[in-house]
Amino acid sequence: MFSIGKQKELSVARKKITVIGAGNVGATTAQRLAEKEMGDVVLLDIVQDMPQGKALDILESGPIYGYNTSIIGTNGYEETRNSDIVIITSGVARKPGMSRDDLLKINTGIVKGVAENVAKTSPNAILILVSNPLDAMTYVAYKASRFPKNRIIGMAGVLDAARFSAFIALELNVSVENIHAFVLGGHGDTMVPSTRYTTVAGVPLEDLIPVARLEAIVKRTREGGAEIVNLLKTGSAFYAPSAAVVDMVEAIIKDKKKILPCAALCEGEYGIDSLFVGVPVKLGAKGIEQIFEIKLNADESSALKRSADAVKTLCEQVDKLLATG
Repeated sequence: MFSIGKQKELSVARKKITVIGAGNVGATTAQRLAEKEMGDVVLLDIVQDMPQGKALDILESGPIYGYNTSIIGTNGYEETRNSDIVIITSGVARKPGMSRDDLLKINTGIVKGVAENVAKTSPNAILILVSNPLDAMTYVAYKASRFPKNRIIGMAGVLDAARFSAFIALELNVSVENIHAFVLGGHGDTMVPSTRYTTVAGVPLEDLIPVARLEAIVKRTREGGAEIVNLLKTGSAFYAPSAAVVDMVEAIIKDKKKILPCAALCEGEYGIDSLFVGVPVKLGAKGIEQIFEIKLNADESSALKRSADAVKTLCEQVDKLLATG
């Protein structure tokens, strides 16, 4: 019979995943990661004792759910050292009547500080950004961390595609498993849900739903986050965003080479330069391993350009904020 010490010697090294921000999104992400045994989890927040309490609660769920994930909470970065993946959820959440743009100034400062600390303690990590406004905050993390572009990823498209899929499934009364949704562009009102490339069991969506209904579904998808904010009154979405993050983490940890829509740094793809915009990417062990360019028609190209221009405006504001400290 092995001793406990011997068992530890024989154990396989697990990936280390840090979640920064232990609010609703961060804590739910940590819970989902623990339940799927994606790796050892560190939950960090500046609020004293709060991440420790949430981590302990998740740990104590293990015997019931049957997972053996190690999870700790902390208020400092030392415990996060040498993380393989760092998920940044830090920042002020939207309130009713507040756009993602309204969050820009305060969240730029928060994400900049977090990214700089991550670069010091986990210089080889892959960063996944969840903080809003998403595309601009991914840009902030890229500038502050100075990580290569393949290791900076914005979580947006997976969430937006999930919302699009959910609404299509409701409309057609079919399983969400039959739907492959396609979304491009910035995360927000200018996103570009593609009705032409989205399919239901391989059948083009445009062949199944009348134009007027499709337009309504696209509009609801674009406003999906705001719809939840308005319903909750005192918070924003966290169940679906956390699920989207874990989907991305799993693709990286398991080197699945999965094609997912994510905010990636485009350098000429789709005619976009030096901006993080939602595009289909291959996610694997190295992070973003490839950006896939698909052929867009004139309307889609125009919509994507408008979306990229909106992101560019935010990033220009970010550059000014970063320049002034």
